[in-house]
Amino acid sequence: MQVVTSPLEAEFSTNQHATVEDLVRVWRWQLAFDYANLSVATRESIVCWLFENNPERLTQLNPKQLQLVQKGIAYRYRILKHRYLGQAPEQSYRRLLKRLNSLALLQNKIRMTIALSRDRRRRTIEVLQEFLQDLLLRDRYLQQQIKAIASCTDDLRLRHALLFATVEEYCLRPVRSQPLIVHRFINYMRRLGSGGITKVPRSRKIRIVVAQLSWEDSDRTLSLLDAQAIEQYNEQQDVTEQQQQCEEVKQQLSEYIEQKLGFLAVKWLNLYLQGQSQQAIATRLNMTTKEVYRLREKVCYHATRLFQN
Repeated sequence: MQVVTSPLEAEFSTNQHATVEDLVRVWRWQLAFDYANLSVATRESIVCWLFENNPERLTQLNPKQLQLVQKGIAYRYRILKHRYLGQAPEQSYRRLLKRLNSLALLQNKIRMTIALSRDRRRRTIEVLQEFLQDLLLRDRYLQQQIKAIASCTDDLRLRHALLFATVEEYCLRPVRSQPLIVHRFINYMRRLGSGGITKVPRSRKIRIVVAQLSWEDSDRTLSLLDAQAIEQYNEQQDVTEQQQQCEEVKQQLSEYIEQKLGFLAVKWLNLYLQGQSQQAIATRLNMTTKEVYRLREKVCYHATRLFQN
């Protein structure tokens, strides 16, 4: 026998043709079921956020589309419920960083960025923190969401919880089989260009992301945020992907050469890839030019065998 655990499950397991009004009503039931201790005003603010302060936009959807929207709202609510609702802003921020930093694809991109930067002692969490700050500053969708949250509630603690849940849901949206945040990070690094990664003082990390957010209405979207159009999801990644592939090939070749010829051959390979001449390499390795040329032939031979197999 199936056990009904909440009003939400009961409603949508039996009614496949629910209207927008039904959807709003059921979410009010769900919040009352889960958080009877919260005030009615707080629960209404959460419902407002779940529907992005505009449930009327769903009235044009057919029942099947409305079911898909319901799944999206339920996913958004689970993020809020399990990680952010009722938490202090600092704790919520740490949970957001931990969740995003757990993505293997994003970690690989950040590590590659650190390896190519001038400051290789940086931690991935520091770069992620800097990137999130930039995302809040520039992303138009997040600007709109912050404005919508501000219109839903005046409670700063609740606003921060809703904001962090929004950021997590947005960053984890799948785009071409990868989380959206991976594409966003690639675009962020391209924008930085040769300027490198700047540092944010550790003691300010919470204040920058949380306390400096202005929730006041103004002629601009928000006083903190620059008006910049959302970057296209399908922007090409060729440059970054090629860099990653080159590093992978170099690593694979170095391991193979070391196994076949020893570490001295790996040193020759690294110097050769840096553009050093054979004479310069001979000087660096304390070898004769003839020995270096013989070593080059051996490396080229084994490299050819590696890529033929």
